[in-house]
Amino acid sequence: MYSALEFFILSFFIGLTGALAPGPTLIATIRASVEKGWTAGPRISAGHVAIEAFLAAIIIFGLSAFAASYTDFIAVFGGVALVSFGCLNIKEGMSPSFGIKGGGVAKSPFAAGVITAVTNPYFWLWWLTIGSGFLLDGIKGGIIMAAAFLAGHWLSDIFWLTSVSAGISHGKKIMPKRVYGKVIAGCGVFLVIFGAYYIISVAGRFF
Repeated sequence: MYSALEFFILSFFIGLTGALAPGPTLIATIRASVEKGWTAGPRISAGHVAIEAFLAAIIIFGLSAFAASYTDFIAVFGGVALVSFGCLNIKEGMSPSFGIKGGGVAKSPFAAGVITAVTNPYFWLWWLTIGSGFLLDGIKGGIIMAAAFLAGHWLSDIFWLTSVSAGISHGKKIMPKRVYGKVIAGCGVFLVIFGAYYIISVAGRFF
């Protein structure tokens, strides 16, 4: 059995492998960092952590098995949302602006962290499988072990997204608007592909 420190370190690196993967939260961080600066990373992380804390409580109280029966619905709903956000990014990338126009979630990094977690099918599938397994293993060792898992996992998100936002906020000073537009459009294409994958994966099980 791991010590609390060992479990914390293990959870940090496991969380980091997920945080490093391109996804909606990373894209939201890139966008928000242009306007909000390096603080966008920790603020988006806070929204992301808020959802994970809620989900961790559900898992601890034994509702993960019930939620797991709705994974197909989660995948389709999240996939449609990601495709929609991706199309909006592509549209904005064609007429880029370093300012964030309108009332989009990028004006609130915390909200962006919440929304990109809720609409990401991978997020839910990870927590209902891998995440719940690690958390329940931690609970067996007591509340300290469970806390060590959550702290390590959350620290990996905060560390990575803050590093990204710091780099982006510095880079925008030398990034031409045309290049920025291509980055945003590229992010949009990725979101469309990411969302379509989950929709098709569910459809494939029925046809």
